Amino acid sequence: MPFFLHRFTRLVRARLTGWRLPLAVAVFVFLSSWLAMALVEPADTDIAAPATYWWYFLVTAATVGYGDVFPSSLGGRIVGGYVIVGGIVTLTLLFTRLSDALQSVRSRRLRGVVPLELSDHLVLLGYWPGRTERILTELTAEGRTEVALCAWDEVPENPVSDRPAVHFVRGDLTREDVMSRACVAAARTVVIDGRDDNETLAIAVAVVHANPRVHVVAAVRDLDRGENLRYVDDGIQVVQWHMPFLLTEEATDPGIAQVYTDLMRSGGSGNTYSLTVPPGFPYATFGDCQSHLGREFRATALALRGADGPVLNPPWDTPVPVGATLYYVAEARIPLRQFTGGR
Repeated sequence: MPFFLHRFTRLVRARLTGWRLPLAVAVFVFLSSWLAMALVEPADTDIAAPATYWWYFLVTAATVGYGDVFPSSLGGRIVGGYVIVGGIVTLTLLFTRLSDALQSVRSRRLRGVVPLELSDHLVLLGYWPGRTERILTELTAEGRTEVALCAWDEVPENPVSDRPAVHFVRGDLTREDVMSRACVAAARTVVIDGRDDNETLAIAVAVVHANPRVHVVAAVRDLDRGENLRYVDDGIQVVQWHMPFLLTEEATDPGIAQVYTDLMRSGGSGNTYSLTVPPGFPYATFGDCQSHLGREFRATALALRGADGPVLNPPWDTPVPVGATLYYVAEARIPLRQFTGGR
């Protein structure tokens, strides 16, 4: 019997593929062993009865062997050995196919060809070795964001496969297929980090077409190209390419890029100024300065530079010594006389 099973397995292996092979072996072993058992076992054992044999075959092939049903003749025991061998062969084939299937899925995921199943996530379009890893570290730092990293075909497989929060999609970043596999339609934010500004513009068109309501952040080399991007969608936030930290901050906290832009733009709603603390300064702590600036001038104290260097947003009880530099944001520079109440 084992010889015929081996020959049968070799025969069907060339004709049957996938999950059909272990199924065919199991069916063949079941039918052939049932027939053999019916021929060699005495009729009074009832082991070959249809209501009994399927149970005997199941527990014997699985090598469990409860012992509630067993053959009484030598021929029946030989058939039982054949069933055990057939069960082992079937299980081996089954687990081999399962392992191959899991390996195939993992390989396809690494190569970025499997559609993702994500929602309320962040999509990063574009990959730059080193730069992208730093961006991903910041995006996933708080542990509450899943990221779909999309790269061109030149990237053969997921470059950050050791990060479970980062999923991978590969292909033409301007095509609808990539937008679909990255679940852009269900994304919260999309970050575009293209190879040049023309490519960034083309990707933005595809993103807005896939999800007109998504928050889009685009890194550009020339800030004047922001006007072209706003033709696509006036809600796109444009960030200078060489400021990746701002790219991640805008992605996680929408609108912060505009705040930075207003701070750095002369003539905006607020400019940054400094003041050297003179002798007799009436406010002893940073908190006192903050309260006075906000109440009297709608200004905001940002930092204090002392002997140990600048400290951004220090504690309110931080002393403000003579000679220290106070930095603040206001609509206009506050004359020292007004700041000190005319003293």
